[in-house]
Amino acid sequence: MSASPTSFFWYELMTTDMKAAEAFYTAVVGWRPETWGGSGTPSYTVMNAGERGVGGIMDIPDEVRQSGGQPAWLGYIYASDADAATAGVEKAGGAIHRPPTDIPGVGRFSVVADPQGVTFMLLQPDGPDQPPVPAGTPGHVGWHELYTTGWQKAFDFYSSQFGWTKADAMDMGEMGIYQLFAAGDEPIGGMMDKPEQIPVPFWQFYFNVPAIDAATERVKENGGQVLMGPMQVPGGSWIVQCLDPQGAAFALVAPGDASGSKMV
Repeated sequence: MSASPTSFFWYELMTTDMKAAEAFYTAVVGWRPETWGGSGTPSYTVMNAGERGVGGIMDIPDEVRQSGGQPAWLGYIYASDADAATAGVEKAGGAIHRPPTDIPGVGRFSVVADPQGVTFMLLQPDGPDQPPVPAGTPGHVGWHELYTTGWQKAFDFYSSQFGWTKADAMDMGEMGIYQLFAAGDEPIGGMMDKPEQIPVPFWQFYFNVPAIDAATERVKENGGQVLMGPMQVPGGSWIVQCLDPQGAAFALVAPGDASGSKMV
């Protein structure tokens, strides 16, 4: 188990059309794209909220395409020792898809999966840690949601590896329990058993936007698809769940006022 709680701190979209994805998220979320790397390295675009990077966009690697991989957002969990964290995942019943590998100038990473088969990455970054971003900062990730098979076992896994703790739990009736979790003082996400219409377990990430109605219209205007919402959730925030034009799932979250009306 991690000495102190650790969580996601970088996000990556693997897609079939980098330029189209860059344009879509720039328009919808307000990110500023910036090309990273040099000659001889695969194309990679860093998406910035202000002056700070939030995540990256890259082409789906050939080996992932050949195995049937589809466009998707993946998250990196911080590791102070990537090798030890990777070994811990395997020992706890997870899988290693790519062993720890160095990225010059970035850090040491691995590609792993939890016992239910949900892929995520571990990253031991080079250089000093960046300060935390205030909750709700536009363009950053405001919520992490795991759709899985057997959320109790999933929680036990992430708790044992990364120090996550249980927060409130909500009974959603036929949909089961929605368990909030924290990596420190405040909840950062929730997990639940996936509905039948979701084919495989996965992590969904919610990007902060100032107003949900305007953001939802931007999704539609730029070729995305709205799957659910906008809807208000406990605590007052508004969410919408979507697909981007290449088929990757993502979600948006915006604050709500005391009366429950959507912000404009």
